[in-house]
Amino acid sequence: MTDSPLTLRLEPTGAGLPQIGFGTWKHYGEKATEAVYAGLKAGYRLIDGACDYGNEKECGEGLRRAIADGIVKREEVFVVSKLWNTFHRKEHVREAVLRSLADWGVSYFDVYYVHFPISLAYVSPDTRYPPGWYFDGKSEVKHDPVPLRETWEALEQLVDEGYIRHLGVSNMCSALLMDLLTYARHRPSVLQIEIHPYNTQTRAVAYAHSQGLAVTAYSSFGPLGFRELQTAKALRAPPLFAHPAVTAIALAHACTPAQVVLRWATQRGLAVIPKSNTAQQMRENLESARVRLSEGEMAAVSALDEELRFNDPADDFAGCYIFS
Repeated sequence: MTDSPLTLRLEPTGAGLPQIGFGTWKHYGEKATEAVYAGLKAGYRLIDGACDYGNEKECGEGLRRAIADGIVKREEVFVVSKLWNTFHRKEHVREAVLRSLADWGVSYFDVYYVHFPISLAYVSPDTRYPPGWYFDGKSEVKHDPVPLRETWEALEQLVDEGYIRHLGVSNMCSALLMDLLTYARHRPSVLQIEIHPYNTQTRAVAYAHSQGLAVTAYSSFGPLGFRELQTAKALRAPPLFAHPAVTAIALAHACTPAQVVLRWATQRGLAVIPKSNTAQQMRENLESARVRLSEGEMAAVSALDEELRFNDPADDFAGCYIFS
């Protein structure tokens, strides 16, 4: 087992959020179960999931097996999920949280995010689950004007009842976060946003930290995960692992380009949740904590910033202009 001792302190509980977590996006079926089990065995103690990933039951089975085999105890693992866009009305929030808890086979979430600040028309789980972006399952994006405050207050009730330990927000700009903080009874503990060397998000990170929020970076490897989806932006962007600035640092430290990119993030005080497909990748991602980048190397990686966002719903879904 390879352990990473890096943690971030979460408000208001003081709990230690593992800085190097295990991402589950695009893990499917039995492979998702095997990946979660192997990740926990390798030393990961944060499993980042979501309703929309369509694999929570399988991921939960991996967790159950790891607990049954004595690899971990439930209280040692940060189990994370996210509220999907079609469940923002207060009468549907509880339904979504309890469904995800049942799929994971746990009684509480350590962190539960609002996945996107986008409210879409409700789709019953009896019709389709996870619902996805399209109301008809094909092409219709149907918006539903639900105030974020309504959604947040419904989530706060579930914190009060013990189903959620920490609330988080994902894909949220600072202006919306500022407004949320004016009325939140249970303030968000974590902000999860797309951060990589092509999109450093310096100001968003600075604001979140100034307000006591930890920040988790997703898509740490930039275009890599989106190349699998054949998105135009990702196909046009130079792969980070082949960029001369990254490869030169990797050579100097006798480590991999992936470890350079991850360490650049964790040295900024961010948590990361990379996906790993092999035991070697799982081990190498955790071992990125052993690398120490100089100020010059950190600056060289940060200089790659182009404010290039690969996950922008407006690129694919009508009316979802959350970053405009």
